[in-house]
Amino acid sequence: MTTALLFPGQGAQIVGMGKDLYAASVAARAVFDEANGVLGMDLAKACFDGPAETLERTDVCQPAILVMSIAALAAAHEKLGRSLEAKAAAGLSLGEYTALVAAGALSFRDAVGLVRLRGRAMQEACDAQPSTMATVLGAERAQVEEACRRGSAHGVCVLANLLGPGQIAISGDTKAVEAACAAAKELGAKRAIPLKVAGAFHSPLMAPAAARLREALAKVDIRDPQMDVVTNVLGRPARTAADVRDCLGRQVEAPVLWEDSMRHLLGNGFRTFYEVGPGKVLSGIVRKLDANAKTVNVDSTASVAALA
Repeated sequence: MTTALLFPGQGAQIVGMGKDLYAASVAARAVFDEANGVLGMDLAKACFDGPAETLERTDVCQPAILVMSIAALAAAHEKLGRSLEAKAAAGLSLGEYTALVAAGALSFRDAVGLVRLRGRAMQEACDAQPSTMATVLGAERAQVEEACRRGSAHGVCVLANLLGPGQIAISGDTKAVEAACAAAKELGAKRAIPLKVAGAFHSPLMAPAAARLREALAKVDIRDPQMDVVTNVLGRPARTAADVRDCLGRQVEAPVLWEDSMRHLLGNGFRTFYEVGPGKVLSGIVRKLDANAKTVNVDSTASVAALA
């Protein structure tokens, strides 16, 4: 069965993540130690010991999730004595940077620096204007689009994350999102749940962050991926360095087409998915789309040992 790697995004962080990998794997320990040097902070301590308030900061959790995911991948490769035999990768939002590291398109050091800048720039854009996100459950895309249209009477309100069937996040000005949530319920959605986020990720309100990120991306060496990396912006692979750079530059203010990305992989014969890093959300979405797909989580010494 054709295999793909999946990498989690912001929200997957949990205090204690990676601690057992650091203790048991020389390769995982080297990843955390290198990241500490790049960032000039003890990121490992934030991952292992928290506190949660520190780990949940946008500028901390984004590099933390990337680093923990790459450490888990390194531990798996160390245990197997070879790379996981994957032919494609995808990552949810910041997880796309992790996927690009796994595909050889970005160096680990550059990715760590970029996601720290990304987190800071996104936080500053959130601080500049009150904004929020919400998840709409049990509604079709057209219904959520109509809810956003109604909410837009009060400000910016757009689709942000199209995660899977009946699971869509919206983003924008606080009053606009609140109005859209009410409209979504009127239109038949089962629930509309406000999210505990810093602000309106993947919306036009992230334009200042996108501008800073594009400036940084222009200075970083990006190579053609050595495997297909299905991008959030396109819902299909970006196969050249130029396409990767363009997609990353657009990503923070564009919707995440995750369901489209998973349907692309499933439609092209991928049936085994390794979710590498903290959390199991992405595996659940895959199984919702195809109950026969095989999902494997790689997030601990026990899960790494089970690969052998």
